[in-house]
Amino acid sequence: MPTALAFFSVVLAAAALLLALSTWMRLRPTKDADLPTDVLGLRGEVAALRREAAGALRHLAVVRYDAFEEMGGTLSWSLALLDDGGDGVVLTSIRGRNEARTYAKSVTSWRSDQDLSPEETEAIAHARP
Repeated sequence: MPTALAFFSVVLAAAALLLALSTWMRLRPTKDADLPTDVLGLRGEVAALRREAAGALRHLAVVRYDAFEEMGGTLSWSLALLDDGGDGVVLTSIRGRNEARTYAKSVTSWRSDQDLSPEETEAIAHARP
């Protein structure tokens, strides 16, 4: 069994390497790239990239906690994934003795229409720049 697992890991790693290499070959910049050479053109490119990045889910925070005092340990968590405008989602996993439940709540402008737990509110607050 360990040999089969090791072989599978090597095959999977080789496949990932081939995929990464083929993606790099397809997306690498060429000598004829359409990039501006003047400062104003470069500033325009940077401004466009910043506008694109504003919609990326790049503000995140995780709050770990013990949902049930008898469990011990911090096995439950809330994760906020938000963009620059505070739009995104907060995910929560509550771990009980015999089960785990997962919840997703939408967030718009750093607030949610759904009731948030204190831990979810804390995760959003920590994710806010």
